[in-house]
Amino acid sequence: MEERTLHDRLVEIQSSLKAPKGQYNTFGKYKYRSAEDILEAVKPLLRAQNCKLTIMDEIVQVGERIYVKAIATISYGTQSLSVCAFAREEDEKKGMDASQVTGAASSYARKYALNGLFAIDDTKDADALNTTKEYTERKKEPEAVKADPEPAKPSKPECPEDVWWKLVKMDVEGKRSKSGLTGYEYLLNKYRTDEAILTNYANDVAAVAEARANQDFLDLDESKQNPKNKDKK
Repeated sequence: MEERTLHDRLVEIQSSLKAPKGQYNTFGKYKYRSAEDILEAVKPLLRAQNCKLTIMDEIVQVGERIYVKAIATISYGTQSLSVCAFAREEDEKKGMDASQVTGAASSYARKYALNGLFAIDDTKDADALNTTKEYTERKKEPEAVKADPEPAKPSKPECPEDVWWKLVKMDVEGKRSKSGLTGYEYLLNKYRTDEAILTNYANDVAAVAEARANQDFLDLDESKQNPKNKDKK
């Protein structure tokens, strides 16, 4: 019987892989998968095919920008196949220190390298994230004739930075205000918002949530590698 190649085994893994979307974005109200979700789902398939997966990061400078390059490699015997993906580090990210910024970029890059290697389509457009009845029915309706504009309402104040991060923390932790509002709803009701502000808010919620998840994994791994010496006086 002819020996199955790495290509044959990878095809089998790709066709069998079902990576669940184990994370939830409270701002956009949609589920998504992380690199950890993909790894948890693919490990049994790798074992069944006797294949090995390794992931490594490189720091790459392009002009004045710093990118994290993640390389995912699957191997079987002497055969191997690699896919890489890039994520750019932000020059500065509010509420995150330098290590968290790099960690968040690494997570994004690793996720998309794994997506490419295992043929996972993780692309969503704006309409795909809005599936409520009100939204879909509004998309079908013809554009109405514009009426005379209403008198301008007094503009709302800009959200202070300390309040901004309190609201982000509320949404990351799934908490609500005393009046029962999520951080996103509180931001809409109390402060000035536009498309750019709401996009930045969504990005901050996602980045902080992923950075916290990464830190939890790092803390768990470190505790396993450096157990406390209970006999030490």
